[in-house]
Amino acid sequence: MFKAVFFDFYNTLATHDPPREQTYVDVCAELGIRVEAKALFKSLPAADMYWRDENTRRALDQRSPEEKLGFYTEYAYRILTGAGADVTRDVALQVLAKLQKFKWTYKAFDDSLPALKELKKRGLILGLISNVVQDMESVYEELGLRQYLDFKVTSADVGCDKPRPEIFQAALNKAGAKPEEAIHVGDQYELDIAGAQGVGITALLIDRNNHFTEISDCPRIQSLTEISNYI
Repeated sequence: MFKAVFFDFYNTLATHDPPREQTYVDVCAELGIRVEAKALFKSLPAADMYWRDENTRRALDQRSPEEKLGFYTEYAYRILTGAGADVTRDVALQVLAKLQKFKWTYKAFDDSLPALKELKKRGLILGLISNVVQDMESVYEELGLRQYLDFKVTSADVGCDKPRPEIFQAALNKAGAKPEEAIHVGDQYELDIAGAQGVGITALLIDRNNHFTEISDCPRIQSLTEISNYI
């Protein structure tokens, strides 16, 4: 019997507005570069991990202008080449420069609050497991998520990112649940699904755009309202 449901944040409960993946696709197209949103779903989180690791190693605001430029160039290069684009670092920096005009905010998916409300009514403990290091409390409050979440476990709290087992174990400890009593829902196979399964947690892949039809070792859902079918 399940006692708790854990959620990833980005691309699970909420997304950037405007959508980050599509923005990269559009900006790259302006420069004659072809990338697909499906590939960016994987390369962006990987590059974000590089960002967090580098910032932990040495805070970006403590680096010289030249060092910052080198970091941003490498970050953009990893995003694009990770998505299969054949670009130089100079071209990657051009893409990043064009992206500076966008002021991204977050918005909750239409199914997020109804799903959380339904699961809460069923008496489940709801938690967030997210690879973030910045304070996101105001974002959770603004999106209406905070009232449904019993706890949050982040990279900043634990000192490591998904898919490391420590971050999932921390969530189990906060929920007072055994692995077999918990479900984790996320959009990244390597980070969310493999990570959760590695500690014995049941995992659901939220695949809103039907990008990952090749995944067969865990249930795929296209709406968070489907979670109730697995409780």
